[in-house]
Amino acid sequence: MLYLVGLCIMLFAVIIILIIKIHLMRKSIKEIYVGFFEKLQTDTNTLIDISSNDREIRTLTNSINKQLIILRKEHQRYTQGDIELKTAITNIAHDLRTPLTTICGYLDVMKHMEKPQKIAEYLDIIDERAELMGKLTEELFRYSVILSENDSEETEEVFVNQVLAESISGYYAVLTKHNITPLIHITNNKIIRRLNKVSLLRVFSNLLNNAVKYSDGDLEITLSDMGEIIFANTAKGLSSVQVERLFDRFYTVETARHSTGIGLSISRTLVERMGGRISAEYKVNTLYIKLIFS
Repeated sequence: MLYLVGLCIMLFAVIIILIIKIHLMRKSIKEIYVGFFEKLQTDTNTLIDISSNDREIRTLTNSINKQLIILRKEHQRYTQGDIELKTAITNIAHDLRTPLTTICGYLDVMKHMEKPQKIAEYLDIIDERAELMGKLTEELFRYSVILSENDSEETEEVFVNQVLAESISGYYAVLTKHNITPLIHITNNKIIRRLNKVSLLRVFSNLLNNAVKYSDGDLEITLSDMGEIIFANTAKGLSSVQVERLFDRFYTVETARHSTGIGLSISRTLVERMGGRISAEYKVNTLYIKLIFS
């Protein structure tokens, strides 16, 4: 009888010890989880610290801390490299603008001078290429500047209907010059969103410019009651792969269209920075670019 009582007491003690052990392990796991999450969310060089003296738990913590140190180094290397790349692109684009401006200036002077017909033809070709280089350089410069800007832009209550209408009106001459008469459907409901107005104008300008480059002669612009904005135009010959890559940096469907493909990438950067979403869809030879702001 005493033997059974002693055995029960031993089992009870073992159970209590196991419960305490499990409780301490769960506490340590929670400390590791909370500590790891905090280290990822904050810019700090501190490591995860736990209260447990369990050898296995501390070994696990030390292993996670080692990986955390490696992760931080890689993140710092990436961040520094990204900053250096943006700075280099900005400097290169800026350095290219000056000689190009000079070249274009001299070409303009030469075009007004008396010269043989053949030389005039060559000058026209050089002038066309120089103008193209200037456009591409300016596009690259604008892209690098946008990427270098602070993510926290000033916002205000923006009347989206009005901004869209103004953008279309300002681009109307360019559209008609390319034989594009847009069909416009803008809701009468006031669509008010808290956005950066300058960034929104840039987005609309890029999308309109994209339509000029790639439309087969039509363009339909819709602003729905829910605030969804759709730019739709016929664009035969596109593939699903091309549509998926439209917002990639420097991707262009046809290099012969004189574009670096930066415009749509800029649009995506600006839209996402303002808390919106932008996407592309291709159905029945028609390209739909949709964006919406919450």
